[in-house]
Amino acid sequence: MTSATHELDRADRVDDPGLPPVDVRRRRRSVTRRDLIAAACFLLPTVLLILVLRIWPTVVAVVNATRSGLPGSLAEPEFVGLDLFGEMFSSPAFWNSVTQTLVFNVIVNPLQILLALLLAVLLSQNLPGRGLWRTLIFLPAAVPLAGSTIVWGIALRPDGPVNGLLQVFGVPAQPWFTSPDQVMTSIIVLASWIGIGYWMMFLIAGLNDIPPVYYEAARLDGAGPLRTFFSVTLPMLRRPLLFVLVADTVSNFVLFAPVQILTGGGPEGRSNFLMYDIFHRSFELSDPYQASAQLVVLLALMIVIVAIQFRLLGSGANEE
Repeated sequence: MTSATHELDRADRVDDPGLPPVDVRRRRRSVTRRDLIAAACFLLPTVLLILVLRIWPTVVAVVNATRSGLPGSLAEPEFVGLDLFGEMFSSPAFWNSVTQTLVFNVIVNPLQILLALLLAVLLSQNLPGRGLWRTLIFLPAAVPLAGSTIVWGIALRPDGPVNGLLQVFGVPAQPWFTSPDQVMTSIIVLASWIGIGYWMMFLIAGLNDIPPVYYEAARLDGAGPLRTFFSVTLPMLRRPLLFVLVADTVSNFVLFAPVQILTGGGPEGRSNFLMYDIFHRSFELSDPYQASAQLVVLLALMIVIVAIQFRLLGSGANEE
């Protein structure tokens, strides 16, 4: 009887000789359940913030893009379907904003990522004082964007220090933010001064995650620094590069503070990016419905461009 009892007790505790006892598996399931509950509690505030600050405003913008009403009127706005989009697409001012936004992003995104990558590779080497150099290059990203904009506005004034330095070398003072030909370049310099150090830190983290064995194998094969960079570093850095590319694109598409503080969309609409034009129409012209239609177009542009970026870089990243 005693032997039979032990066999029955063993059969109750073990379903399969290859599995742990039933009480151990129950304990593991309990731990897993507690982990899921803890993770849900930590994620809940972030999910709520995303819903309130991201998803809900997007839904409201899409709804408002199909409605129209008089500014300041207490009457309910009427449903107009896609009429606002028709008016918008026939407006030269809207297409100027789209053009300026795309030109700005086509120039600034590759420039920032290329310089950030070069600095990340350089400051990943055993250079003297590399920690100090990393800190100095990253420092502009730690300053609020409005503060950096004011500093650059002062530096590039007609009587500012930059023009004073140019005049020492015989170069006349330049109308940086007041010239239609120079305003785009000035904003690109300002945005890059802030963004390069920020994205550099992400790329340095990606470089540090590359196993040294790949570099040792390349060195044994006789590969030089350039060949090693294109054959080892770039392929292994594909995922961090994809993240930086997407995040940088979104950040530059919604760039607002430098335009609002320094140029007001001018001169001659050369800095009238879509994000600023949306603000201008909504809060200065009191036309939130047309602004909502422009916001939908801006979101669509970002989604299309990010999808293309994932198509170009994402497939290779998923294969690693």
